[in-house]
Amino acid sequence: MSEAAVRLILKMEWGGEYSLDSSNLDCLLDVLPTEPEFQQILSDLDEKIKKNSSSIDQCLKDLQAEVNEICPDEILQSTADCLQWLNNCSFSSLRPCPTNHGELMEFLRTLQSLLKNEQNQEEMILHFLLDLSSQCGVSFPCTPSGTSFELTSSLHAVEDDSTMDVKSLWDDVRLHLRRFLVNRLQSQEETATNALQQQMEFKTQCMQQLLFLYPESEVLVKYQNMQKKVVRDLIQNCILSSCGETNFDKVVHGYQSSIPTLCTMIKEDLYLLCATVDPSSSLTFVNETYLVTITEEITVLLERLCELQFKENALHIVKANKISKKHRGTVHAVASQEYPQKGRNFCLTLYQLKCLSQLIKLFLLMEEKIEEVPAEILLVPSFTERNKNAQGVLKKASGELLIGESRANETSVLPEQLLQVEEPILLNFGWRNAFKDLSSSVAHCITIAIEDFSTKILQHEQKEEFSAASYAMSLVNNQQMWESCRAVQQEEQPKRIAKFCSDIMEELDTLLPLALACRDDSLQEIRANFVEACSKVATAVLARLEEKSKDVPSKAPLQDLCAALSTAIYVSQHFTAYSNLMRETSKKPLSLMPVQQYQELISVLQFQVTNYCIRVCATSILQDAESHHWDDYKAFYEGERCSFSIQMWHYFCCALHHDLWTILPPKTAQEILTDVLEESLSMLSSRYCQACPCYKRTPQIRIDIAAILMSTEDMLWSVCSSVKEFLNPHEERDLKIYKIHGHCNSLLSVLAILTSPLKNLYQTFLDNSDEHLPQDFSEVFYHPLHWLFCIPASCSSLLKTPSAREMAAQGQLKLLLSQPYCNLNLLLETLLHHDCLLVKILLRSSRNEVLNRHEQSSLLEQNNNKEPTLIETIFTVLSYCTLSPKSLGIAFETYMEKEQLWNCLYEMTVSSCGESEPEVIRCLKLTLINSVKGIVKQIISLMHSWEATENYGTYQHKQIVPESLLKTVPKDWNYTPREMKRKESGKCFTRLAAQAVSIVISKLPTVIACLPPPIKYFFFLAERKMSRNFAELKKAGLLVWNLIVIICRIFEDGNTAELLTGATLDRWSKEKLSLIHVCLESIMGKQKSGPKQVIQKVIQSIEQQRPNWIESQLLKAIKLSTDCASATVGATLEEGDIGFTEQKINMMVLDICHKPGGSEYLRQIYHIIQLNEEYLKKQLSCENSSEDDVTSSKCLPLTLKGREEQPDFNPFQVYRESCAKVFNQSTITEWNWDWSKLLPSYLGMDQMTFRMLLAHRWEMKEGADLEDEEKVMVGHLKNVYLTQSTPTSEEKEEQLP
Repeated sequence: MSEAAVRLILKMEWGGEYSLDSSNLDCLLDVLPTEPEFQQILSDLDEKIKKNSSSIDQCLKDLQAEVNEICPDEILQSTADCLQWLNNCSFSSLRPCPTNHGELMEFLRTLQSLLKNEQNQEEMILHFLLDLSSQCGVSFPCTPSGTSFELTSSLHAVEDDSTMDVKSLWDDVRLHLRRFLVNRLQSQEETATNALQQQMEFKTQCMQQLLFLYPESEVLVKYQNMQKKVVRDLIQNCILSSCGETNFDKVVHGYQSSIPTLCTMIKEDLYLLCATVDPSSSLTFVNETYLVTITEEITVLLERLCELQFKENALHIVKANKISKKHRGTVHAVASQEYPQKGRNFCLTLYQLKCLSQLIKLFLLMEEKIEEVPAEILLVPSFTERNKNAQGVLKKASGELLIGESRANETSVLPEQLLQVEEPILLNFGWRNAFKDLSSSVAHCITIAIEDFSTKILQHEQKEEFSAASYAMSLVNNQQMWESCRAVQQEEQPKRIAKFCSDIMEELDTLLPLALACRDDSLQEIRANFVEACSKVATAVLARLEEKSKDVPSKAPLQDLCAALSTAIYVSQHFTAYSNLMRETSKKPLSLMPVQQYQELISVLQFQVTNYCIRVCATSILQDAESHHWDDYKAFYEGERCSFSIQMWHYFCCALHHDLWTILPPKTAQEILTDVLEESLSMLSSRYCQACPCYKRTPQIRIDIAAILMSTEDMLWSVCSSVKEFLNPHEERDLKIYKIHGHCNSLLSVLAILTSPLKNLYQTFLDNSDEHLPQDFSEVFYHPLHWLFCIPASCSSLLKTPSAREMAAQGQLKLLLSQPYCNLNLLLETLLHHDCLLVKILLRSSRNEVLNRHEQSSLLEQNNNKEPTLIETIFTVLSYCTLSPKSLGIAFETYMEKEQLWNCLYEMTVSSCGESEPEVIRCLKLTLINSVKGIVKQIISLMHSWEATENYGTYQHKQIVPESLLKTVPKDWNYTPREMKRKESGKCFTRLAAQAVSIVISKLPTVIACLPPPIKYFFFLAERKMSRNFAELKKAGLLVWNLIVIICRIFEDGNTAELLTGATLDRWSKEKLSLIHVCLESIMGKQKSGPKQVIQKVIQSIEQQRPNWIESQLLKAIKLSTDCASATVGATLEEGDIGFTEQKINMMVLDICHKPGGSEYLRQIYHIIQLNEEYLKKQLSCENSSEDDVTSSKCLPLTLKGREEQPDFNPFQVYRESCAKVFNQSTITEWNWDWSKLLPSYLGMDQMTFRMLLAHRWEMKEGADLEDEEKVMVGHLKNVYLTQSTPTSEEKEEQLP
């Protein structure tokens, strides 16, 4: 291939005359673009495709002309012919031409002499040989060691005589160079102190230089042997690092230390090989070098351990037979004798089984990791591309080799050849084979071990129960669900479980990997025995839980019934997870009988808990003869307190709430509490509807019902899991909640009809001038939440009007904190509610944490620990809320103004680590830096390609080629020595800078389109806060301005560019990047002085090619940022209160949880809200006060604490809280009921119910002591409602709708 052809291809790569462009759309996955943004992204892609097509076409035309000029015998008629020529071109097709033998011998002897007699000449000679190959077309032999060869050239070739002398000289030269390169690779492996990218670049260069000297197969074998030794040494050193004999524990510890390093090595070598050889060779290399070697090592180790264990068991049996009596611990040995042996079976203790299981778990994790690597690096799903033919080697001027693969003309392939499909090469990790000899022993021992430890744990638990003073079950916190059960939603995860069950499941979790290692028929015996043993354990635990449940209430408290239910759920979830995991690796069905039995037990226990609580309320708590003696002529405690039964019912509900919330899964807990509350309210409603109090007991009815409603309102926040369920319960969707409201409204109707003053009742239900019923009953307003808005001093302050379907901020906070778990949907809804009011309070209260200037060290320490602060957490969460783009700006607007931070946005710096930077600015800056990272990488790649191409053939190494060597180069090769120093023409740099600036400007619209909408709106809001002093910046657009400023700062400081991209830049590259930054500043009008001449040339060059293009691109970018913000402004944020449906909130929560750290950020905010509940309630109550009055100097606790133990139920504390909130008797008795508003709402009430309640009033009884006016009113009411026989009343009944 001609030098010109190589030049053309390399120029096309770096983007000089033939620029190949690409769109970096990685950030597109993080946002949901709107229609204009989609259009911009698609148009950008279309533009790049057209541009690349044009560049490739022009490159091929130029290459066609070049080939036609240099090679007259190969006339290319079209670009298609050009592609065909490139496809068929390879070094093997070059025709040998004679080269003077004497000159060649002298050249090779000089190389040999330099390598032997001079030190550190290897790198220079390598670069020199590569330069000769690329410039002169000399093909240096790449034959295997010890074979004959021909040195060919596109111009001359070697004569036939004395080839062995030339061969021996060349072999000696390349052997010396090979040793040098191998030593460099080995030293790199030992030190590995450089950055990963630099290390990979170095190793890639060494490999490519080896491939220049030797054939691929030989290089791979040499490198393979070297890496095999590294792998073996690593494993053996990790295992033998501790003193003493090798045992199971040491093997596990050794592989635990070595496997992360091995995974990294595999990934690095795949990266290395994918740049030098084809994918199939890369996968074969990994298989043979790593996976086979690791399998061999673990096989040898396990064989050694098996031998030691077998000897130990045999010695133990001999001793046991001599003593002739059974010692403790020989059960396994005797059992192993009785077991039919396959080969040599031996006993494994539980500890050894755990070690093997842990070892298998390590291999399963390693297997999972390396299976992902081929798809990530080679872009193939663990199999290689097929039908690859001969390789050719292209040389870059920097010394790198490009491995190209030429294919035969597809038109010449026969149909039968097309049908031949090669078997794809896969990564094959055969570590399971190492455990085959152990499988029989493990399968036998695992059954005995599981039965042994489960029996011991159950027996120990039973002994503790008999010895304990009380029958209460010993519980432990379910700190963290096992990793396989993480698919279980948090609302379904038990909180506390029986300790004996936790111990058993912990042991089973440890042994589970032994069963998961089985695939198809391999090691199936282990899995079958594990499943069988688990079934037995599950049955035993099930029986124990059933026994425990029968002890309630005769021997054990209700808490034990809740614990049994929670434990049953825990075990069921575990075994379901086991079944799912095993089903993934085996087609054989597993027995689900234990899981089905547990599901039945769960249903029975849940019903038992609910039914027991309802029976307790019905038969014990609510049986109160003294309090409910309604005919008693004496007032109950002078009418100043509620009934004992009502107070005890409230305490019982509080205690039940505590047990359910601290033991059961949140969803189950809410279901049970809802059922108990609904059923008990049903009983209370029925009883009070039948009450016929005397005059003295009527106030007690009112106080009792008020206390019931207040207690129900307090519990209602806990049983409702969403705002919609609380404010708008539906009979079909939320039947239980709907019934609770119905019972409360019934109780309120009893209070209104039975205890209201007679005069108010008479005026409401009868017209003073005419005795007839009111009309239009059906049009009277009625709502399920009616009772909540009728109770004085109730939660109505936490709600808005029932028709508005809204909840006040205090109510939203109370609903959130009343849940039995961190409800992420409700949390996000609370944060966005009422213009992010709660977020504003959190930000206002946390100012001291950020702006405490005298605590700089703690701030830097926090940054080093990478613990996100509250402000960073809130910013990240709100920036993820793409469906609520205004929330970020609204939440931080007041904070930015108070801290005077708007001006910080007008020119961000990139590196300000030593300064105390406001966190909001830092978060914004990091977001913008991440968005332009792709542009920076592309510019740096452009710089490297330009450097390689424009200095094609020049010396990149530090050493100068000696004159003595240059003189010996055969004259027929026409080698022209390159200049030692780079000569840069202004035209070359102008073209480079113009290309770089064009890339930046062209990608700005797409970068803005891919930014999250909350960030764009934030900058739009900042523009409106901008003072007149920044009129020029406002014209450019604040967001566009900051993006370009950040790019400029990165280019200005080469160290920052290296840190951001991981690339290595020399001084020349840094200087050129700095000049590109000056060009960008000039375009944005930031330069104080006039631009330099070279900068003017760059801008003029762009304008000449595409007039007004820069301005149009900037306008397009500005329009994209403002259009998105304008659309956001158009959608009013009232949506944030009533427009955020459950579906939208759920979508945003899912989006946040899929982002880095999203769910943890939400939980951190929730934890801080929990810690400061009272403070936040106080701040929210001052919502209508002035900002200064609300501001508090109190700092929130911003560090996440460990999970604290749930406090035990304290009835005295509940009593104190109840006295203050629910049973504040003086407050209840002094309530000023607004009967004129309450009674009219019952005009549409069912007439039969109304008559019944009216008849139960004490005034309606015969012989009631009434005044004359009261007698008249009572008479009228009786005539209208209670005298059924009168024609008037019958006619009036017929008139009712």
